[in-house]
This record gives sequence, C-alpha cells and structure tokens, in this order.
Amino acid sequence: MLIIDRFEGDYTVIKMGNKTFSLPKEALPKNAREGDVLKIVVDKESNKDLKKGIDELVDEVFE
Repeated sequence: MLIIDRFEGDYTVIKMGNKTFSLPKEALPKNAREGDVLKIVVDKESNKDLKKGIDELVDEVFE
C-alpha cells in the first residue's frame, strides 16, 4: 500500500510499508493530501501509443 506521508517543498514523501521514497508533487493529482492511499495502474492504451510512436521513429531513422 502506498500512502502519502507528507509534502516537502516540491516533493511528496510516499510510504510503502517501512520504506519511503519521494516523487515530485506534480506527478500526483492536485487534490492529493497527506494520508491518502495511492493506487497504481498500468495504462495499456498509452503503452500501445508510446510503442507505436517509438516504432515509427525507429523506422524513420533507419530508412
């Protein structure tokens, strides 16, 4: 479980069990608050779009 522990300047301190790490505030929704639980999801559609763009760029480079 990922929980917002606190905000420090432009960063958010996230707790995951007994570990902590920081993320830029701008990576979280504007309404995120201390104590909120975060849910991470994989965006398959965006992954597909990103791969398509990379494939097109590679094709351009190696033409």
